[in-house]
Amino acid sequence: MTNNYFSSTEFVALCQSQMTILSKSLGAVWSVIYLTEEMSEDGQAQLFPLAIYPQSKNENVIKLPTVKLSEFWQQLQSHSVAQLLPANLTNKNTKNQSTSNLKPGSEERKQLIVPLIHQDTFFGLLVTGREDREWQSTELEQIEEITRTIAIARFLELQCHWTKEELTVQKNLQLLERDRLDDLLHQLRNPLTALRTFGKLLIKRLLPGDNNRKIAQSILEQSDRFQQLLEQFETESNTIDSINPQDFERRKTPVLEASDLTVAPSNFLLPSSNKELDSLDLQQILEPLLNAAKAIATDRNIQLITNIPSIIPKVRGDMSALREIFNNLIDNALKYTPAGGKIHLELKTKQLATEPKMLGIAINDTGYGIPIAEQERIFERHYRGIQAQSDIPGTGLGLAIAQELIVKMQGEIELISPNNLSKDSPGTTFVVWLPVFS
Repeated sequence: MTNNYFSSTEFVALCQSQMTILSKSLGAVWSVIYLTEEMSEDGQAQLFPLAIYPQSKNENVIKLPTVKLSEFWQQLQSHSVAQLLPANLTNKNTKNQSTSNLKPGSEERKQLIVPLIHQDTFFGLLVTGREDREWQSTELEQIEEITRTIAIARFLELQCHWTKEELTVQKNLQLLERDRLDDLLHQLRNPLTALRTFGKLLIKRLLPGDNNRKIAQSILEQSDRFQQLLEQFETESNTIDSINPQDFERRKTPVLEASDLTVAPSNFLLPSSNKELDSLDLQQILEPLLNAAKAIATDRNIQLITNIPSIIPKVRGDMSALREIFNNLIDNALKYTPAGGKIHLELKTKQLATEPKMLGIAINDTGYGIPIAEQERIFERHYRGIQAQSDIPGTGLGLAIAQELIVKMQGEIELISPNNLSKDSPGTTFVVWLPVFS
């Protein structure tokens, strides 16, 4: 059992009001509400007194003892509950007994002990009594309603309290993670600047016809891309940090909405909904990516083949988003194609009666393939399927990001696996379909 000692002034006031109803409507001359507390050292649940009625200026519930639930039950069975109550509340000449095994009309039936229970959870006890008459069935029903009201209120109060505690913990964790992220971003700037500088120096020292010049150019382009991503991320983070939480506290529904942000909240790579998509040359996007991919493929003994004409129709899209899409798909092909395999890029087109002409870039590999059972979930964030059991590094985000971006641009991403391009490996093909600019 968790520590339930917390109680708000509102809940105490509700308890007092319910005990007042007991007194005014049902003639109860005294009432005490006990609530469950955290476990004692011996693992037994304890009860602590929360509210007492009537309460004079010189009396409060602190004077009542905290008692173990087992001891309370023993005293209940031995008809000695009066030991747990203020002496002035109980009739010294009246034995305080359990309502079980008592005959109608006996003095002992004037005391009631009712549990506070909601959703099979025990929250405490209501102990009440009167001196002039026993409790009738209709009165007992009213008392059950009172105890039900108190139990539900206690349940909601604890739920609210635990939720606030959890939110506080989560907020502290988020602050810690934000500090770590800020430190990481700060530390990335120096090596990034060094890489960009080295790339520029290499380009200056290599002759225009040198094959290594393309590699140096790719280093510089990827460094520029890295810097651009950092700047985009910092812009979005600063925008979110600038939002004043008090603005949401004054709302009827204090929820952060997308309209409160000047950039897309889910993925800063996404083009904004009000941005016009550009007319783009896919060759211009693919060339620098393929230059870097060829160097990696050569190092891993993978053959990278491109069969894309030099002049192709322009497509409608966002430059940054398409760069990220193709970078992720080519990187996946390189990761999941074993040494000696092949990766092939080719152009595809399709024309449907109800859609504009679509241009597709197919990325085929002779890799491990994607099992049929996993294909429905392959675009979920952080889902890696059977590859999670391998030593191939990954986060399961590349395909999810690619699909999110392509859908935003009114495009499609098609999965074909196995593609049967190799006798030894099932292989996978991803086709990125984009509307042709007209």
